[in-house]
Amino acid sequence: MTTTRTAAALTPAAPQSPAPAARRRRLAGALALGAALAAAGVLAGAGHAAPAGAAVLTNCAAKPSACGYPDATDTGVPAGTTLKAVPGQVSSGPGWAYSAATGTVEVTGNGAVLAGLSIPCNLDIAASNVTIKDDQVTASGNFGISLRHTTGVTIEDSTISGTNATTGRVGSAIDDIYGDSTAITITADNIYSFKTGIQVQTGLITGNYLHDPGYIAGDHTNGFFINGGTEPMTIDDNTVFDSLNQTDAISLDASAAGTAVANKTIEGNFLAGGSYTIYGGDSLGNTITSILIENNRFGQNYYTASGQYGPVAYFTTAGTGGNIWSGNFYDTTGTTIPAM
Repeated sequence: MTTTRTAAALTPAAPQSPAPAARRRRLAGALALGAALAAAGVLAGAGHAAPAGAAVLTNCAAKPSACGYPDATDTGVPAGTTLKAVPGQVSSGPGWAYSAATGTVEVTGNGAVLAGLSIPCNLDIAASNVTIKDDQVTASGNFGISLRHTTGVTIEDSTISGTNATTGRVGSAIDDIYGDSTAITITADNIYSFKTGIQVQTGLITGNYLHDPGYIAGDHTNGFFINGGTEPMTIDDNTVFDSLNQTDAISLDASAAGTAVANKTIEGNFLAGGSYTIYGGDSLGNTITSILIENNRFGQNYYTASGQYGPVAYFTTAGTGGNIWSGNFYDTTGTTIPAM
């Protein structure tokens, strides 16, 4: 994880949690590679942010994990995990049950832990301090995992997807339906075949791999859709590849004018694709405050400017909002992307 450089006006983001083992191994491997290359005189530093004046690893899109970013090798259900099929092999457990009437898995018990399950439908969480771990959730409806008025939900080391990339794409792989859940942690998940990968407004989202979105005619595709808001959020160390020419890897934009957008940190991610790769929040005349976008790698997998029209739109460092754009760079050249 990179070290966040904050301005006095910035509100601290959500507390950081320890890195999962896969993430620690990935970062250690990238640093070891960087050290070897540095010793050989090939580059001066590795990791998400190189020391001032140092070179950085480039052309990381083919294997993000070689450069310290998440990919299919270190996210999702860990290799070798044996999953139990729901409802065929197991249909309930402490705090949760499969409902044949609704065709969903419903989590209603605080503190429930769902681990090692293959769930072929919406996993709906209406309880707090719930842990989803080492699960595979495959759904073709509106939601993969949905949150309803929760706090303290953790979703980690899981694979969440639609059933296919077209008519079976999932609307939102992870969605805080009412936008009022708190203390959300989403880490080390492999997410694909979605219209929207993750739609939440607060919490810590780190070490995830979002890729290969699905598409039905008329979709607006987002890796992350934050929908504004002022609750602190950290989006750190994720790989988000939107192979479509719309809409983005990360959108902070709100759906309605007059919505405050503040206290969001986007740091150390590997991002590519969309119309613009990041939408920064001040569309519809909304004011952005305390937005930090720092040390992100912008992939050129699909377009030379990362997004079809550029790396970022609707973001400004001007005015009194305390917004920061710093250390962002292109993957193939290492060239710094100037402040917008």
